Amino acid sequence: MKCQRYKIINTLLISGITFLLINFLPSCSSDKKPPPPPPVPVLAATVTEKTVPIELKVIGNVEAFSTVSIKSRLSGQLVQVNLKEGQDVKQGDLLFVIDPRPYEAALRQVEANLARDKALASKAQADARRYAELIRKQFVSQQDYDQAKATAESLGATVNADEVAVQTARLNLSYCYIKAPISGRTGSLIAQQGNMIKDNADTAMVVINQIQPIYVSFAIPEQDLAAVRKFMAAGTIKVEAIIAGQENTPEVGIFSFIDNTVDKTTGTILCKATFANDSKRLWPGLFINVVVQLSTQPNAILVSSQAVQTSQEGQIVFVVKPDLTVEIRPVEVGRPINGEVIITKGLQPGERVVTDGQLRLVPGAKVEVKTGL
Repeated sequence: MKCQRYKIINTLLISGITFLLINFLPSCSSDKKPPPPPPVPVLAATVTEKTVPIELKVIGNVEAFSTVSIKSRLSGQLVQVNLKEGQDVKQGDLLFVIDPRPYEAALRQVEANLARDKALASKAQADARRYAELIRKQFVSQQDYDQAKATAESLGATVNADEVAVQTARLNLSYCYIKAPISGRTGSLIAQQGNMIKDNADTAMVVINQIQPIYVSFAIPEQDLAAVRKFMAAGTIKVEAIIAGQENTPEVGIFSFIDNTVDKTTGTILCKATFANDSKRLWPGLFINVVVQLSTQPNAILVSSQAVQTSQEGQIVFVVKPDLTVEIRPVEVGRPINGEVIITKGLQPGERVVTDGQLRLVPGAKVEVKTGL
């Protein structure tokens, strides 16, 4: 009986221990917390405050300040060409010479006619004076006096006509020597020495473009017209012309022209800026980037444009708090400036925001700010 009793007691003890192991050990292991996730590596930038320019950025086209098509005013053979294609010329430089001999001969002829008619007019005037003396003494008839007076007046008018003819002949002779009306750069040379030139021909002998100074034309949206006119009235507006591949050395000019009509098809208005173009980097026909600097905006809050994300609630940024956790902050974004954007509401200078790695973040997540990912 005692052996059977001991067996029953041992069986109960083993069952109790097994029960305790099954029911209490798992509950003890569930009390352990899982290890925290590792920090998320991100890139961050600091929110800054500074004065930024208020400007318009558009595409512009370079235009010659003035363009002159050189044509001959008279016909003749081209006997002299004093320029090369693409040459810089100054105002007054002799470019072409039309054979002057026919026009010199014409000038000598009208000068001879003038000399002859002056002599005849002088004799007629002397006759008229004598007849005036004789008519008072009644030695000649009134008809003879009137005839002498009319002859003198007629020859005087002939002299005047001859003088005009001489001036015309001299002018025609001067047209044989074609000079540059402006300073500039010549284009393709159409007329060559020996060609017969037609007066006022359809094709120009050469075209001269004035490139110092030079224009840059561009169109601005009609909604910016009021601001441009306001700042023009207040003072000079600076304009930068940025050539592709030479972004670090823009040409600087001044805003000089606003067209008198808005283009109804595009909703823009044509404007021009004038550049000294001392380096001759601006060339007619060149397309460039134009920056119109209207004014400046002080105390602007700036952040990298990569920090701004778009969510269902609007635009947000991830702000890195001092304990290296992040929070989502809604922001109001203004205009972009050179890879940054102006924040009108939501951030303060000195705060840090995440610029890369946002897809792996949730509010309260721990981050590790890296210098590069």
